Amino acid sequence: MRRRRSLWLSATAVLALNAMAQSLSLDVSGAISRYTDTRARVYRVSEPVLRMLPQYTIVTATSWTPRSAFVGPRIVDILQLVGANGKEVEFQTLNNYVYSISIEEARRYGVILAHTQNGKRLTPSDFGPLFVVYPRDQYPNELKTPITEAKYVWQVIGMRVK
Repeated sequence: MRRRRSLWLSATAVLALNAMAQSLSLDVSGAISRYTDTRARVYRVSEPVLRMLPQYTIVTATSWTPRSAFVGPRIVDILQLVGANGKEVEFQTLNNYVYSISIEEARRYGVILAHTQNGKRLTPSDFGPLFVVYPRDQYPNELKTPITEAKYVWQVIGMRVK
């Protein structure tokens, strides 16, 4: 009985991860003025909407990846879509890690929320569904630092504007 329950829980977890990999969405909350769910005060950015935003490519290496082409919308474009009114954005992940960056910094560096690496859609096992990517190679003196390492947030599923 215990083994059967364990197998059921494992299968459920795999199905949940697979579903997340298949249906890309991003929940944005906090200091925003537009909502897809007014009761929860959340704007759920669906995959079609996320892909309709202008897409940008950043070719860079990270401490965890070789030089790659990352593609996704700029964070500031997502913030504009939801009517953000704040100074920083907190990223929420599948494993409950949270990290905040200033909106001004996201604007200055053209930081993207990548959904693709070298033409391959990101999955939870390879930094997806969404990965915060800075143009590190373009600004090596500013962005190749230990402090910047924490800003490359992966497995992003939500943003909270503060």
